[in-house]
Amino acid sequence: MVSTTAINVNVPTDVKEEATNLFNSLGLNMSTAINMFLKRAIYERGIPFEVKQQPSKEFTDALKELDYMEEHPEKYKIYHDVDKMFEDILNEE
Repeated sequence: MVSTTAINVNVPTDVKEEATNLFNSLGLNMSTAINMFLKRAIYERGIPFEVKQQPSKEFTDALKELDYMEEHPEKYKIYHDVDKMFEDILNEE
């Protein structure tokens, strides 16, 4: 006989309700569905679906700014000398 152990997981009530309804419609209960997930993760040696971090708004805004700068290089000064760059920055004040 296989021994079992309990796992306690806190999830939002609405998530649990939706998942329970979904699993029930598939003929599964929560324990079976979670066991399926865990066994698949073990089989795949990782999370069995793609996990991505969404870039922040600051990051996507910076990418848009970079694209604009690359499309319009004539609007920007290019420096080949760090001292000259700092000199211009300090003189802007």
